[in-house]
Amino acid sequence: MFQPFLKTGDIAKDIPDLIRAQASLADPDIIATLSNAASLLNWYLNDVNWVGFYLWSEESEELVLGPFQGLPACIRIKPGRGVCGTAFSSGRTQRVADVHQFPGHIACDADSRSELVIPLERDGRIVGVLDIDSPSLGRFSDAEETALKLYVDALADLIES
Repeated sequence: MFQPFLKTGDIAKDIPDLIRAQASLADPDIIATLSNAASLLNWYLNDVNWVGFYLWSEESEELVLGPFQGLPACIRIKPGRGVCGTAFSSGRTQRVADVHQFPGHIACDADSRSELVIPLERDGRIVGVLDIDSPSLGRFSDAEETALKLYVDALADLIES
């Protein structure tokens, strides 16, 4: 069961608590685990309007909407398209200060201004991405990117098959 913890506002300090909280919510079912991960991050992060996952579909060869918190979203994203597709196909985190300046940005929510997308790797391959949107320009810092990469790595360990 999730036990709320005192948020200091410094993600570098709070990341161990976030990782512990996520570990307490782990389940053998990937959808259940990612659902709680989206909820946990949405609870923790300030100034975000969407937190969720896109998962790779071998069948359709595209990213498909997974568990999320926020307004309804784009359902399918081709590799290399938009911020999520770019993060997936490159295998590299994408931190975008102004999504309107990102070539090929997919506007699922007109209020989103900045975005952070981190690949989710399991068993040596990318199985999806964590996508976080904010209505503020330049919302995501280096420290936040680094801490959230640690979170995603720990999350991947929880969902390994």
